[in-house]
Amino acid sequence: MTKSPLKKKILRQIETQGPMTVADYMGLCLSDPQAGYYTARNPFGAAGDFVTAPEISQIFGELIGAFLVEAYERMGSPGQFHLIELGPGRGTLMADILRVGALRRSFLQAARLTLVETSPRLRNIQKQTLSDAPLAPTFATHVQEIPDGPLLLVANEFFDALPIHQFVKTKRGWRERMISCDHDNALMFGIGTAKLPDEAVPRTLTSAPYGTILETQPAANAIAEQIAARIAARGGAALFIDYGYLKTAAGDTLQALRNHAYDDVLTHPGEADLTAHVNFEALAKAASTGGAHVFSPLEQGEFLLHMGLLERAGVLGRGKSHAEQEKIRDDVERLAGPDQMGQLFKVLAMSGSDAPFPPFDSLPETTRRTEASR
Repeated sequence: MTKSPLKKKILRQIETQGPMTVADYMGLCLSDPQAGYYTARNPFGAAGDFVTAPEISQIFGELIGAFLVEAYERMGSPGQFHLIELGPGRGTLMADILRVGALRRSFLQAARLTLVETSPRLRNIQKQTLSDAPLAPTFATHVQEIPDGPLLLVANEFFDALPIHQFVKTKRGWRERMISCDHDNALMFGIGTAKLPDEAVPRTLTSAPYGTILETQPAANAIAEQIAARIAARGGAALFIDYGYLKTAAGDTLQALRNHAYDDVLTHPGEADLTAHVNFEALAKAASTGGAHVFSPLEQGEFLLHMGLLERAGVLGRGKSHAEQEKIRDDVERLAGPDQMGQLFKVLAMSGSDAPFPPFDSLPETTRRTEASR
């Protein structure tokens, strides 16, 4: 069997440095400069490996745009602010956001658009998508490069692709899950010597059976805390949308997607999308540590319905053919249905102000006081 260039690189690293963490494996598979998934492929849409909410219906991005315009007015309509998107995909979401933003002249005049994107290939696609948009984007490679000043930030399906660590409960404590290879150079999971500190294990898992897997997301938490600190210091708001869980729980959520079907996570490194469910409890705690006012996460369906999903769908379908109306109804169900994205995806909001921000409720005080690492 022919090995891909990235698999050869992974095997060489394992041979010279020993087994690698799940986080290091994810980082190589997704972001290797020569053969990483997001570097060398166009993963989005029907021709790619998966379809995101903005690609399903324009309504999704329009409602996000309406949220950001409202957030802009709540922050006093500043004369200048930075409109930021993390991981902009093909640029579809931002195109829909700007179409709504253009309805508020002051919003559009004040906005300075920055897209945080590491892939040169995706940057070119984003430029094409936004070629007729009312704002031209500038690009940043990392969150640290976001310009100074008030900001409105959105991240849709961004955190799920950040590297995670996995720990397995053993008789010697929670040991880190590692990736090595067998005699036939097939990648395989094993258990390393690194140990998760006892104070980092949730109390609900102290009696978990041996073999239980616990995931941590230090990269995601660090970015959430950094964005929150910026908002606390300079003002603004942020909206995170991703699939994940509301409360810390055990389980192996690492998965691979290739050609719109699930794949083995170790079989096609660099050729399949690798993601893990986002721990929104940990994300909220990290953001709270950063100093912003953080609101309790919602399910995507609840958020979209509050923002006017059904009303906008009715307007969009008015006067259309029966087939087009059925397509709109199917899209709405996919975005907000309880057995589809509406329940699987969660939405987290934060603001520089503690003023009420419907449909979100304030994060419970007990959650805000808990350490972000727990």
